[in-house]
Amino acid sequence: MTPETLINEVTIEGNLKQFLLVLAVSLTVATLPQIFGWLSKIPYTLLLVIVGLGLAFIDVRLVTLSPKLILLIFLPPLLFEAAWNLEWPKLKRDLVPIALYAILGVVISVAGVAFALNQIAGVSLAIALLVGASISATDPVSVIALFRELGVEKRLALLVEGESLFNDGIAIVAFSFLVGFSLGTDDVGIPILIARFLAFVGIGVVVGSLIGFGVSYLTQPFDLPLVEQSLTLVSAYGTYIIVEELGGSGVIGVVVMGLIFGNFGSRIGMQPSTRLAVTQFWNFLAFFVNSIMFLLIGDQIRFADLGTNLGVIGITVVAMFVTRAIAIFGLGWLSNWLGKSKISLPDQTVIWWGGLRGSVSIALALSVPHVLPDRPKIIAIVFGVVLFTLLVQGLTTKALLEKLGLLGNQELRQEYLQAIAQRVALNRVLKYLSDVSGDRKIEPEFSNHLVSQLQEKLNLLQAEINQMYDQSSELQQMTIDKLEGDLEAIEADTYAEFVRAGQLNELPVSVLQQCFKERHETIVS
Repeated sequence: MTPETLINEVTIEGNLKQFLLVLAVSLTVATLPQIFGWLSKIPYTLLLVIVGLGLAFIDVRLVTLSPKLILLIFLPPLLFEAAWNLEWPKLKRDLVPIALYAILGVVISVAGVAFALNQIAGVSLAIALLVGASISATDPVSVIALFRELGVEKRLALLVEGESLFNDGIAIVAFSFLVGFSLGTDDVGIPILIARFLAFVGIGVVVGSLIGFGVSYLTQPFDLPLVEQSLTLVSAYGTYIIVEELGGSGVIGVVVMGLIFGNFGSRIGMQPSTRLAVTQFWNFLAFFVNSIMFLLIGDQIRFADLGTNLGVIGITVVAMFVTRAIAIFGLGWLSNWLGKSKISLPDQTVIWWGGLRGSVSIALALSVPHVLPDRPKIIAIVFGVVLFTLLVQGLTTKALLEKLGLLGNQELRQEYLQAIAQRVALNRVLKYLSDVSGDRKIEPEFSNHLVSQLQEKLNLLQAEINQMYDQSSELQQMTIDKLEGDLEAIEADTYAEFVRAGQLNELPVSVLQQCFKERHETIVS
């Protein structure tokens, strides 16, 4: 065995041990709320950050976090899973505000934060711009994970998720340009920046579309759940790598590919059971990666560096809040004026406060070239801002949602869904008893008595369901939303059957979506 081979084997073994250690700690944290009930009030993702901070405080470093680890390993599956679950018709309805927030919002954030750091904190313009670019994008990993845990209303969650998914690509191109500006290797000019931006985003959209549609048609002729599940994983990582190699935005590429695959490919190329299996696989993978990601964010904090730069971090946080307020409320007004999709003031308030920063900001800060003398300062400022948004904003978002009446009664919703599940289960039990009632091995007296008991329980359960439904407009709307989703799924699956049979070349336009859209517009007006 050569020395190089021996070194490689030792490295692999060491990395595996580190990975298993991180995973063991993450899963241990997942069980803590079951042991200590009061911990259940803290979202799981934020609890991981707090535990990571505890490890950092005693100087236990599980893994050295690097830009490649975040952007190449962690980000693609999380982006794909979020895009896979986004419904294109609803995303299209809110495309105007999402585009405004994702593009102009990033520009406002970079400019505002850089101005404050340069004029108030005395930080050089080049460094101030890099900090502004690093924290300009709300992070999809942090935002989506938190909002799903809190059970935020669907449209509000879609607005926040949509902004988070698309503004990363904008922030990354701004960051790459500003790195060149700081090093003096790039020409400064609006035309150059616009051309680079269009190429960066365009390559991502084109390649993501080609792979998305290509894999969709590839899976159409066969039904092999494990193969199709594996193809989605390969496609997520493959799209990111190919787009980055071509000089585009891997983030945009994966998001576009995931949207196409989730809304088109899963319909024409997958049976409903396969689609469900793929969704469950990606839900598991997202939980798995999120668990590691949030723990490592807390574990990477260096308290000495934070203390040294505490004043600058404070100025950055204030500037970030002010510029985001200008972006969200100003662009929200513009969106309401331009489009039919209206965003209420409470919704805008949550979008403003819910703009968490996370792994993408950290990856960008760690990507600052070592030749820049102020690199440690940039990293410390960005880590401080990320920590503030995760702990302060993350831990207070639920209270804000409740204050604005946007969270809904989660306890009532769970009670209602539990009663629905029990009703379904009892009906199935009664049907089974009816099917086997002619079996001589079953005593009629026992069977009749059990059926009578179960029917009585079912009647009481139905009365309870009716009472909850009649007294809660939230449950009524939830029932309507579920019915609309089920009906749209039936319609889409029917069209997909015709496509798979070769009787149609493409999916027809949804009739139900237009009906529901007209109904919603009538209600609003």
